[in-house]
Amino acid sequence: MSLARLNEPAPEFEAITTQGPLKLSDLRGKWVVLFSHPADFTPVCSTEFGSFAAHAGEFEARGVQLVGLSVDSVQAHLAWIRDIEQVFGHKVTFPVIADLDMKVSTAYGMIHPGANSTQAVRSVFFIDDKGVLRAMIYYPMNVGRNIKEILRVVDALQTADRNGVSTPADWTPGERVVVPAPANASAFETPEEAAAKGLEYKTWYLRTKQI
Repeated sequence: MSLARLNEPAPEFEAITTQGPLKLSDLRGKWVVLFSHPADFTPVCSTEFGSFAAHAGEFEARGVQLVGLSVDSVQAHLAWIRDIEQVFGHKVTFPVIADLDMKVSTAYGMIHPGANSTQAVRSVFFIDDKGVLRAMIYYPMNVGRNIKEILRVVDALQTADRNGVSTPADWTPGERVVVPAPANASAFETPEEAAAKGLEYKTWYLRTKQI
């Protein structure tokens, strides 16, 4: 099984989940946010799952399928999900992989012996609708994820794809985006030429626009 690398096809997997068997290729045509947690019935992971459940509709609106994962069993997942729904008041509508043999965790580099040799660390993998791995984020065991930041990364990737642009630091939807830098000297623009195209000129390699 191939390892997870940016801008390469995400490693294929077939796994058992809380909603039955799942193959990654079955989700082609949707974006996928695959996220792991160290263990069921743990405090930080529970707050994260509650927050993912609360924001599930926002992911769905972006054409994103959430998929959770840990090395616990389906039975443990189902019991934990019921507990989360009672504690946080949001139904968990997405599948959770029971990665008991750690095949998915290993393929995606979720097992970090320095953190824990038998649990998947907190990680998030952003897979586009063509099955390509576009971004990944890792967190230590004791730091919970910001779900709004995960949504922001999805927005940035989808905006960049639709418009052939990049997004600057701290970008949020509706803010100015970065246009590609000139490919060669003949493509350089003066501030006046850039302004005539509706661009904000910072320097020759940094120009932004509103979309």
